[in-house]
Amino acid sequence: MEKSKGLEPFCAECGCAGVVLAAGRSSRMGRPKMLLPLRGQTLLGRVLGAALESRLNPVVLVVGYEAERILDSLGGVKSHRKLRIVENRDFADGMSTSLVCGLREVEKECGAVMVLLGDMPFVSAGLVDHLLKRTAESGLPLGAVVVRGRRSLPVVIRRELYDEVKELTGDAGARGLFSSHPDRVCLVEPPEDYDDTDIDTPEDFERLRRAVDKTPPS
Repeated sequence: MEKSKGLEPFCAECGCAGVVLAAGRSSRMGRPKMLLPLRGQTLLGRVLGAALESRLNPVVLVVGYEAERILDSLGGVKSHRKLRIVENRDFADGMSTSLVCGLREVEKECGAVMVLLGDMPFVSAGLVDHLLKRTAESGLPLGAVVVRGRRSLPVVIRRELYDEVKELTGDAGARGLFSSHPDRVCLVEPPEDYDDTDIDTPEDFERLRRAVDKTPPS
């Protein structure tokens, strides 16, 4: 795969920040979904734990709706050396505002960011590190996990496209970048079985809870 020219390289070990999006209203859930309990953790706690265990550094948590309750749920994790917390006061204007908010926190110091959703409870540190390594090796400005033949999250965005991130609007997140640059994407198969389920409704959560209850603890 030919490397893109004019890109500032990033180190797979330390040159990529994580941006965990956890600012939305959870309108379809009817309560803050980031706080939903799952095997002794919250949904957000599982995702944040994976990000902090990975090679992402720093990890930026973007909060907005019910920010105080969400931060209270983190306990001692709030003092983790890699974690930074930013509040998006414009969260009602869509996911793009949270992505831009997180990017602005790290854009001067990091050559890439990895975007994770706080309601995807099966993200692991191994998956994060695999996507990070493969994208770094490709030299391409975008990276994404592929699940059952379709692009999914997490995704990686390199510095070359930061200005385009800042122009995103609405609730589509980084989707527009991938549509604009389909030939500049490193698509990565997960190194392990990966369920990219995200949780939006009470029915989603009930299915998730039943599935997890049937699975032996790791």
